[in-house]
Amino acid sequence: MFLLTSNRRQLLGLDITTSSIKLIELAMSGGQYRVESYAAEPTPPNAMNEKTLVDPQAVGDAIRRAVKRSGARTREAAIAISGDAAITKVIQMPRGLRETELEAQVEMQADQYIPFPMDEVSYDFEVLGNSEKDGESIDVLLVASRSENVEQRRAAAAAAGLTARIVDVEAFALENACRLMTHQMPDGGIDHSVAVADFGASSTTFSVLRNLKVVYTRDFAFGGQQLTEEIMRTYGLSIEEAGRAKKEGGLPHNYQAEVLDPFIDDMTQQVSRSLQFYLASGTGREQPDKILVCGGCANIPGVADVIQSRVGIPAERGDPLGQMKLSSRARAQAVARDATALLTACGLALRSFD
Repeated sequence: MFLLTSNRRQLLGLDITTSSIKLIELAMSGGQYRVESYAAEPTPPNAMNEKTLVDPQAVGDAIRRAVKRSGARTREAAIAISGDAAITKVIQMPRGLRETELEAQVEMQADQYIPFPMDEVSYDFEVLGNSEKDGESIDVLLVASRSENVEQRRAAAAAAGLTARIVDVEAFALENACRLMTHQMPDGGIDHSVAVADFGASSTTFSVLRNLKVVYTRDFAFGGQQLTEEIMRTYGLSIEEAGRAKKEGGLPHNYQAEVLDPFIDDMTQQVSRSLQFYLASGTGREQPDKILVCGGCANIPGVADVIQSRVGIPAERGDPLGQMKLSSRARAQAVARDATALLTACGLALRSFD
């Protein structure tokens, strides 16, 4: 068992996605977080199949390059599996059990909730507190994944010379990272609902937090790769040329009207649809008080303003690093450029302080 394990070591937050490998190292100084080191590398072609890692050695080589460029000294990391590769269930256990007794009870009951043979599964649990359902019970969060999902990522880290000290779940890492954006939330997020739309390269995660806890999450296939592919088709560029032009500019004057604006419209529709799904997902759901737009697409000029005007909810570009200092080793330009896409990596790096 290894998921969710508490930790008091310095860790690299290592986020492995279909498009990039990002690692960040955080430290604490004077009660304030500081970025110690950061680097990103493109994910090697064909090394990922959707969110499944299929070539640990190639990914490990890319991680090694990122570690070298970052100047990071620690060789221990926190990594994450995707939410759709994890099984999570809150179960009730009797109060007053000793740790060893609780572990034995969870192990006995786990196979009721995990639809795989237990010898093919990695799992862990965390006590959440007293149960509202039963005054004599506690709520326990059970998290499991097929061992192959975990071992592929651990093997990639090992190929880079790193030890995967913690294996987390992306949704938990995102929730962890959201405490870095409380300065952008009404009343620091307390007694408020805040939506976070994290636009990745090929998929997007839409989450709603209440009191800084995720109460709703939805993943869907949409991301910045679609904009890259549209640039490629419209202007006859290679995928590499289109990706570079998207970031660096230099596209024809009709780019804004013919390519970028329709993509922003699609982004807005995805947010609006996700809000509708959220409101329909349970009784007592209310519109969030704020939307934080994250991921690489959040850097599109004016995109948060468009979402705000179309959806009718205040929206802002989310910045988990906005309150942090930077060490001399952290390249300020790269950190500023990628900040909105570092939710998962930051959430993992924060496990250093558990």
